[in-house]
Amino acid sequence: METITLGQLLEAVGGRLLDGYDRLDTPISQVETDSRSIHPGTLFLPLVGDRFDGHAYIGAALEGGAIGCVTAREVENRRPGKFYVKVEDTQKALRDLAFWYKNRFAIPFIGVTGSVGKTTTKDMLAAVLGVKYRVLKTEGNFNNNVGLPLTLLRLSASDQIAVLEMGMDDFGQIDYLAGIVQPDLGVITNIGDAHIERLGSRENILKAKCELLPHIKEDGLVILNGDDPMLSALKGTTPALLCGQGEGCSYRAQVTGGDGVSHIHCRLITPNMDREVKIPALGEHMIYPTLIAAAAGERFGLTPDQIEEGINRFVPTRMRMNVLRRGEGITILDDTYNANPQSMRAAISVLADSMGSFKAAVLGDMLELGPFAPALHTGVGEYLGTVGVDCLVAVGELAQHIAQGARDAGVAQVISCRDREEAKAVLPQVIRPDSTILLKASRGMKLEELTARLLELTAEDYS
Repeated sequence: METITLGQLLEAVGGRLLDGYDRLDTPISQVETDSRSIHPGTLFLPLVGDRFDGHAYIGAALEGGAIGCVTAREVENRRPGKFYVKVEDTQKALRDLAFWYKNRFAIPFIGVTGSVGKTTTKDMLAAVLGVKYRVLKTEGNFNNNVGLPLTLLRLSASDQIAVLEMGMDDFGQIDYLAGIVQPDLGVITNIGDAHIERLGSRENILKAKCELLPHIKEDGLVILNGDDPMLSALKGTTPALLCGQGEGCSYRAQVTGGDGVSHIHCRLITPNMDREVKIPALGEHMIYPTLIAAAAGERFGLTPDQIEEGINRFVPTRMRMNVLRRGEGITILDDTYNANPQSMRAAISVLADSMGSFKAAVLGDMLELGPFAPALHTGVGEYLGTVGVDCLVAVGELAQHIAQGARDAGVAQVISCRDREEAKAVLPQVIRPDSTILLKASRGMKLEELTARLLELTAEDYS
């Protein structure tokens, strides 16, 4: 963050300074909403949720070194030498501050949303654009109404492009986030079943994701997955560039090979290039973030060589299809960060195409699917049989529908577990030489604990 003054903070959030402090030139070098992350020069901005009230930690934050705070509560016993900025709503103050601060930077902003692949697309965009520019990107899961403003408040004078992931689980959230960012380039990766429990239909999911579009700058660009029928249908209603395998896409790709272990090859065709590139990740679905990044790269002046270099630099976020090589030819595919029916099938396809002679899937519940959950889980189990997976370990209540679908589809070995602890006990059954093991579930299932257990049970491959 570039330093701002207390006076600028008051301007940005429309707050008033409580009595007893008048040094408007006081420098602020950092904004934190977590009292445990306070450093000298930090402004503490407490947030209020259904189960917490950050105002309770104002004292601790100031004691820990914060120079002042924003507050929507009256504060008694104010500490000398600290400032208190009174606002009506601290969440709105965070939004207003991020919006004001972001507008200090005359750089392009890219907003990325979609049901599946947001994080991978964000990472690929950052890798490609990073060949030519210094890129600020969303870290971790900072893609919501708190994380996105905090990401914008990390902008510095050296940043030249910002790539921002936007998540949602209901109407209005993308509108809220995109209204802060006002992107120069907007991306919608696809429309799937994630959050269908709350939104009710894929048509409503499309509507919620499309809240991004009105906020794209007038001279901006929209990039859509042209192979998604719901998104491709938008081309007639909004100017958009389509990426995919179909002939109607101006940016196209086709998988041409791969080693089944660490990378795939694809032919990448754009208005300015036609070449085979190596993508350092597994799965045919990787063509979509690659095409989107290539389109953005050309938009911002990268050469074909620079785009290819950026693709080669791609590194997935932790727990996003991380390939972990172990001894005796064992490969662990750690894709435990999150799951929905579309991403689950994509991950199973990667498993099916892997080089291991024995292919096992450790799959947990997919959450937020509402009344559609049983059928959608059963469909995943049936898909396991269709692509020839040898073994399934189903973890959780909903995952038992995956187990039933797998049994009906002829998967040879199906093990049902009520929870992670029960699954840990059966993991030795899926470990054998020359095997590939996939782990995937919704975030709430915490299947990364099973990844850690597998790592304990197997020897690292140092070759």
